[in-house]
Amino acid sequence: MAKAIIKKTEDIQYIRESCRIVAHVLRLLREMVRPGIPTKELDVFAEEFIRSQGGEPAFKGYGSDKSNLFPASLCISIDDQVVHGIPDNRILREGEIVSIDVGVKKRGFYGDGACTFPIGIVSNEKSKLLRVTEESLHKGIEHAHAGNHIHDISAAIQEHVEAEGFSVVRDLVGHGIGRSLHEEPPIPNFGERGTGILLQAGMTLAIEPMINAGTFRVKVDADGWTVRTADGKPSAHFEHTVLITENGPEILTT
Repeated sequence: MAKAIIKKTEDIQYIRESCRIVAHVLRLLREMVRPGIPTKELDVFAEEFIRSQGGEPAFKGYGSDKSNLFPASLCISIDDQVVHGIPDNRILREGEIVSIDVGVKKRGFYGDGACTFPIGIVSNEKSKLLRVTEESLHKGIEHAHAGNHIHDISAAIQEHVEAEGFSVVRDLVGHGIGRSLHEEPPIPNFGERGTGILLQAGMTLAIEPMINAGTFRVKVDADGWTVRTADGKPSAHFEHTVLITENGPEILTT
């Protein structure tokens, strides 16, 4: 049974600081993504910036398989890659979409955020996918109130996405965040309203819709990390770390 992890005021301040760095990285990367830039260059820049702010890249060296820990600071996923793409010498090309996921650890606490960017001019389908995915994130956040259930967030995301003709990835979920990058409770992007644990003030949640243009089914590459759509159609990913307060949700990664 999932449980609520309530943060102390001091803990929240540390989480807030890590999230501030995450937001700053994404803001800087937004200016950098363009046709012709290698994804590795974005990764090197992000790591140097995170460390300059007194933080550590949360993803680098992450994983349960000691023989295959995540090798980079950013997850960079292009077109049909859903999440966990590994930066390398691949060059971004006009018409692609690229999801960049950033995690930061500072003073023992984590922040996590993601955004999907268009590279130059993209197709109408990709443009709509980006819009709907980001909208679904905010629809979910609108339900992140104390007294609501965790799956109220999930259902709001699913309803918006499916009404627009897209699909919600089932195999990957959002999560609590704090002293660990991934904490309880899991936050699926599909579900039934009024179910799941009760939300309480002091919870910090990483809400992250991963939305596909085609089927919700996914597969994992031979590298053990990169998740792709099963049908090769594009996918988008947006994420915020959110604090539940007595007065409603506060987005920490802005």
